Amino acid sequence: MVSKISEGIEISVETFYQPDYSNPVSGEYMFAYRITIENHNNYPVKLHRRHWYIIDSNGTNREVEGEGVVGVQPTLQPGERYQYVSGCNLRSEMGKMHGTYLMENLLNKTSFDVNIPVFEMIVPFKMN
Repeated sequence: MVSKISEGIEISVETFYQPDYSNPVSGEYMFAYRITIENHNNYPVKLHRRHWYIIDSNGTNREVEGEGVVGVQPTLQPGERYQYVSGCNLRSEMGKMHGTYLMENLLNKTSFDVNIPVFEMIVPFKMN
């Protein structure tokens, strides 16, 4: 698990290889990731957008941007946490992701970026 605090928001990420949804013969590798977002600030925040950078070890780079996460724009009160699971497909056995969330301080209506730490996705048999 990797974790990082940025702008008073802690982002923790766990990754899981999904062999049942992967097809190594065809160069398709599926990973799931669980993200926990925790608000360490003394004001409520709302997550508006996500911006991902996906780097595949075969040299392919992608960017994914959009509203919210898994179809929602969660609001977190001080001390509250929000967790979700999503997925990413790679064309090789290893890759990594990182990015930002655009969030809003709901007290003063200002927006700010929260950094999502770099996390690796590695097929277990590559780690031996």
